[in-house]
Amino acid sequence: MYYIIGGVALLVGIILGKFIFAKNTQRKIEEAELQAKTLLAESKTKADSYKQQREFEAKEKFLALKSEYEKEVNERNRKISEGENRLRQKEQTLSQKIEQVEKQTKETDVIKENLNKQIEVVNQKKLTLDKSLDEHTKKLEKIAGLTAEEAKIQLIEGLKQEARTQALALQQEIIDEAKQKANKEARKIIIQSIQRTAAEQAIENSITVFNLESDEIKGQIIGREGRNIRAIEAATGVDLIVDDTPEAIILSSFDPLRREIARLSLQRLVADGRIHPARIEEIVEKTRRQIEEQVMEIGERTVIELGIHGLHKELVRIVGKMRFRSSYGQNLLMHSREVANLCGIMAAELGLNPKLAKRAGLLHDIGKVPDEETELSHALLGAKLAEKYGENPAVVNAIGAHHDEMEMQYVISPIIQACDAISGARPGARREIMQQYIQRIKELENLAMAYQGVEKAYAIQAGRELRVIVESEKVTDNDSDKLSFEIAQKIQTEMTYPGQIKVTVIREKRAVNVAR
Repeated sequence: MYYIIGGVALLVGIILGKFIFAKNTQRKIEEAELQAKTLLAESKTKADSYKQQREFEAKEKFLALKSEYEKEVNERNRKISEGENRLRQKEQTLSQKIEQVEKQTKETDVIKENLNKQIEVVNQKKLTLDKSLDEHTKKLEKIAGLTAEEAKIQLIEGLKQEARTQALALQQEIIDEAKQKANKEARKIIIQSIQRTAAEQAIENSITVFNLESDEIKGQIIGREGRNIRAIEAATGVDLIVDDTPEAIILSSFDPLRREIARLSLQRLVADGRIHPARIEEIVEKTRRQIEEQVMEIGERTVIELGIHGLHKELVRIVGKMRFRSSYGQNLLMHSREVANLCGIMAAELGLNPKLAKRAGLLHDIGKVPDEETELSHALLGAKLAEKYGENPAVVNAIGAHHDEMEMQYVISPIIQACDAISGARPGARREIMQQYIQRIKELENLAMAYQGVEKAYAIQAGRELRVIVESEKVTDNDSDKLSFEIAQKIQTEMTYPGQIKVTVIREKRAVNVAR
């Protein structure tokens, strides 16, 4: 019984569960349908909105493309209109030109007809003239007794003779003009070379002043009974003058190399403080070796700066020694360097080898610094040394011939001679004794004062210009030119001077009246 009741209850429970489940399921289905309808409505709304937006964008793009197209169409229409206008203008211009050409053609036809008529008239006149010429020629032949061919031959011979005379005169004129041009060109090259080569001039003295810190050192240098000073003079070959000059000793010698050795030796001895004969000989010998090294360095530096290569070491040493030699007070190395630069410039202007000219210019005075005394002149000795150390024959000849002691065989030889004269003749380049200088100035002025009509004469610019003031009543303008030439010629023939002297004649007329 209980089992039946339990089974029925179970069955009732299952049925109720199914019913409740069916109810829940139905409710969920309805909710799902409602939700689906809601989503469908929202999707439809969004789709409509998106569709409207796309339609609006499409319309805007269409309007923009339409506007651009209309602009392009308008631009093309404008260009077409401009092209049509240009074509119309060209057509008008062509029409005008065609009208002008047709007009000119008509005028040309008229001119051609006139020319043909004039040519006919000219031909008729020519026939008449030919007849008249034949008749005139026959009359002339009859009067002169010569045929036309004979007269023509005589005329040709006369013309030939006249042409020869004119040709000779023209030839002489051309030769004179060529000489003048050559002289002008030579002066131009020399002036350009001098202007492009500016060298400092320093007069070498025969003494060197050695400064001391105090006069007490003089006693140490002199030594007991003068033995130290005698040792220095014997070792260096330089005279030491110790006088009342405060804190100074004078080194006197005409050899700058010896003076330099003595100066450096004294400097070392004073710095060392040990001054005695043995030490003096040691220091002097050491200084002499140092100077020899310095000489080589100076020579090497000089040839490098001038761009000269392949020079023998002995010649390099001689070039270095030039630094300690002077000629008429002019430093020999500075003079040789200047001559080398001038030679290089002149050779380049003349189309010659500038390096060879520089080499000869640098070495032209090597005979002035011999290692041994010789009776040869410095030019011949220099040529001998250059030949000994394998220099070019042109260089050897230029060295030996720069004072006309050898015959000039190469083109660079006169260049070396001219450049040597230019360097030595520069104002202030060489020392001149004061008395000789004053005497030369007086002679210049007296020479000018000897001429009639000269009122005053002044030698200026170290005697390189002479200004002559003449009396205007006695000397005319033409006489001034003549006087200037005569004075210049007289100076050239009667006086010895370096370089050149410019003669300027000044004539001035003054008219003075006083208003009262």
